[in-house]
Amino acid sequence: MIEIKLRKIGNSLGVILPKEALARLKVGEGDALFITEAPDGFFVSAYDERVAEQVVVAKKGMRKYRNALRELAK
Repeated sequence: MIEIKLRKIGNSLGVILPKEALARLKVGEGDALFITEAPDGFFVSAYDERVAEQVVVAKKGMRKYRNALRELAK
């Protein structure tokens, strides 16, 4: 568990993530993080469920049209 503190940033509050947390999340400056409500609090991740759904759809399309895509890649 990593403890972080809220800090005043302008008229808002924010958190500063330590290098260890950034490394484990595999994120850097400018990347988006997502907060999901969980039964026992909140969950922070670099995973976006909407993007994951789009990847599944894209994989199905790539599988279906793989020969055409292979020809286009030449």
